[in-house]
Amino acid sequence: MGRIKTVQVKRITKEVLKRYPDKFTTEFAKNRESLKSLLKTDSKKLRNIVAGYVTRLVKKGGM
Repeated sequence: MGRIKTVQVKRITKEVLKRYPDKFTTEFAKNRESLKSLLKTDSKKLRNIVAGYVTRLVKKGGM
């Protein structure tokens, strides 16, 4: 079983995917680099969690 994502992570991920759907791929490293310029947070941990969730949703085709 995996970890549960917080409401904040889900909200940020859905908002970013809605605004910039063409900037994300199925590769975690590329998504992480894209989020550096899109997110206004200094938290590396939050950025990595969001990048992982974005990658998962893109692979799943959920957004």
